[in-house]
Amino acid sequence: MARPISVDTDDQWIAEALEDASLPALIPALVHLTGDLGLIERYASREIGRNVDDASMSESEIEAVRALALETLRALRDGRAAPPAALSDEDLVRLMSWCAGEEVGAEYLPLALEEMRLDERDERGLRWTAPPAPETLAKFQVVIIGAGLGGLCAAIRLEQAGVPYIVFEKNPEVGGTWFENDYPDLRVDVPNHFYSYSFEPDPDWSDFYARRDEIEAYIRRCSIEYDVRDKIRFGVEVERAVWRDDARWHLELLDRGTEPEGRTERFVANVVISAVGMLNRPFVPDLPGLESFAGPAFHSRDWDHGVELAGKRVAVVGTGASAMQIVPAIADRVDRLLIFQRSRHWALPNMNYHRGVSDRKKWLLRHVPFYANYYRFLLFWNSSDRIYPAFCVDPDWPKSDVSISAQNDLMREVMTRHIAEQIGNDGELFERVLPDYPPFGKRILQDNGWYRTLTRDHVDLVTDPIVEITPDSVVTRDGTKHPVDVLLLATGYQAGRFLWPMEIKGRDGLDLHAHWDDDPRAYLGISIPRFPNFFCLYGPNTNPVVGSVIIMLECQVRYAMGCIREMIEGGFESMECREDVHDDYNERLDAQHERMVWRHPRVHSYYNNARGRVVTNAPWKLIDYWRMTKAPDLRDYRIQWGKTSTRGRVAGEGGG
Repeated sequence: MARPISVDTDDQWIAEALEDASLPALIPALVHLTGDLGLIERYASREIGRNVDDASMSESEIEAVRALALETLRALRDGRAAPPAALSDEDLVRLMSWCAGEEVGAEYLPLALEEMRLDERDERGLRWTAPPAPETLAKFQVVIIGAGLGGLCAAIRLEQAGVPYIVFEKNPEVGGTWFENDYPDLRVDVPNHFYSYSFEPDPDWSDFYARRDEIEAYIRRCSIEYDVRDKIRFGVEVERAVWRDDARWHLELLDRGTEPEGRTERFVANVVISAVGMLNRPFVPDLPGLESFAGPAFHSRDWDHGVELAGKRVAVVGTGASAMQIVPAIADRVDRLLIFQRSRHWALPNMNYHRGVSDRKKWLLRHVPFYANYYRFLLFWNSSDRIYPAFCVDPDWPKSDVSISAQNDLMREVMTRHIAEQIGNDGELFERVLPDYPPFGKRILQDNGWYRTLTRDHVDLVTDPIVEITPDSVVTRDGTKHPVDVLLLATGYQAGRFLWPMEIKGRDGLDLHAHWDDDPRAYLGISIPRFPNFFCLYGPNTNPVVGSVIIMLECQVRYAMGCIREMIEGGFESMECREDVHDDYNERLDAQHERMVWRHPRVHSYYNNARGRVVTNAPWKLIDYWRMTKAPDLRDYRIQWGKTSTRGRVAGEGGG
């Protein structure tokens, strides 16, 4: 909710702040405050720019809007403002479409309202049909594994619902990957006014793409403000979870805070929520001689800030997301920088990537009612389903060797021009960095000054494969020995090894990893047959290709909370996903993947397992996944009632 405007705020400050306003967000806010829908009628012929700060309006129109906004905010400050207008659903869809600059279907309204929270209602938490008795809740125990963004979200929702829970976190603090990684210039690549919980937006971000320390501080602040820290046991790792005949999960824990090597403990729970994430176990390539390297050598996740890079010859292995942030950040400090490229990546030009958020912009986000809501909606729309068609294969597209559709090809042209502009006249370097596969086939990156850095005299891009590491050099296939002093591995994570290295055994002792056999699958990415009362966050095939991981996590948490509600209210001992439901979902998922760009024959990435099946990505629009996970359907589950249930102890398919 917007904070009141202080009576001490003068007109000049408000007028100056409005110069920083995003007009596509400001005008819908003014409609709410004035009730004047004619504002969007007046500018209906204008194409609203898709840049969040561009309304494609004339200077005189912009001045008129700012003048109206100034008068409206003055009235608000002085206590003269009328209550906000009551707008119909149809009006809201019109405002959303005007804000987006294109038609937004009415089917998006419920999802958008959850993201925007125009009336401050939080619709993603647990809703009891009838509040359970305290003694009923006291008998129910949930374990959350991991205190990153997903685990913390689950903890907050359970805290709000009054359901007993405990979080086991292997690190000494919350944050997950944002705690573990702290390499130079690490920052988010989704606009952070959208990369935050829908129930806890932050108007005070310092940058449009926040750095790691600020994101970690946000996560820590949420853990304090929502009063969940006393339910988190830090430094405790879940090593084993076994489902037993008493319809409980029995966990073995390693408390790393005890001496000398940690103490093993046991814990029993009704439900386990795994929130271990996908990007927390580093991938270290099998490079012959790596252990022989005499100088400092470390993975980007384990950045050694005690190593002095100034005046050193530094090798960076990898050219993905972490390398693209690290390389420009350290280039000025080193004597020589060698970048060993295995694959090429597309990177988007982004004028806001290094921009800070002005104090005037922060003021608008804090104090102008409805402005931050529409600003978040605009970021949500621009980075989610609006761009989904660029990922989808048009079977009739004629240039299928380099792109997969007209929209995809347009992105290829934009990024190709950007690379050429950044590289300049170095045609040979241009050919070495230009990808030969369609855009969005791999994770799309943000240009962090990467291409400019590659043109510097002391920076070399090496494309010949590495064959050996010696104590003082990197040797490539052409026989060249590249002398280096420091070796940095920017080689990513074991993204496809879900829930590893935990040992998880379900019904009848079924071992999860043996069952998956390097081909992880789950219903909605959340539930697994023969593993009752076990729910995954950021599980198989839930990595979003559009939007933000946070919206996916909130969807998954709501679904898991719905299952927990059904168990408590219905007296269920267990609920287990039916195999036919699971298999049908994964068949549809695999079929949809075949229509997506990452199945292009030139694309090879961590999205796939060793058999070529996509195991990380979600192929759905956000609205589709939101619908799938809005509430569990008990017909998808085998339900077993507890001994004390008035419905009796029954095993069968479905329920309700």
